Amino acid sequence: MSPSAETRPPSEARARLLGTATKIFYSEGIHSVGIDRITAEAQVTRATLYRHFSGKEDLILAYLDQADRGIRAQVAAAVSGTPSAAGQVRAVARSIVDGIRSPGFRGCAFLNAVAEYPDPEHPVHRAVLAHRQWFLDTVTGLLARVGEGRAPVDAAGRHLVMLRDGAMAAGCLFDPELISETFLHGVEGVLRDVSEKSSA
Repeated sequence: MSPSAETRPPSEARARLLGTATKIFYSEGIHSVGIDRITAEAQVTRATLYRHFSGKEDLILAYLDQADRGIRAQVAAAVSGTPSAAGQVRAVARSIVDGIRSPGFRGCAFLNAVAEYPDPEHPVHRAVLAHRQWFLDTVTGLLARVGEGRAPVDAAGRHLVMLRDGAMAAGCLFDPELISETFLHGVEGVLRDVSEKSSA
């Protein structure tokens, strides 16, 4: 059954609120932005916001959930287009570089968010850690396939995540082309190390 005209506007309002919050949170930070700014730019009332989100924290978590889904889809697309394990790692790395080179790049949404929410018990902090654990598990799993199960890859997975974190932080401060080249070079080093250990 198609949604009625009565149910469509609220979902459009929610999408508008989330889209507005995403743009502002990512470009300007989270704490510096109030509910009034978001509702004004989304052209909705406070009552509409509270109909869709219990408060600002709920909106922040929706923003991070949307970012998480986007990155998971990006990684899945990169992996699905490449048959070899090493090629999949390279494809994931290239997808990261595409983000660094994109207009308006302001670093990692999750690293930016956790810098504003240092309390490990806070729901925003926990959402960031959950996303990062998924990413670490994903790249470690890909590296395990590169090593064909013959090499320990936990350290290599952590190394790749740290390379990614450094590239995301530096990519909005320095020349993104240089940062991208350095990151990809580092990923090749991780792949070479895993391959050498698996054949030793």
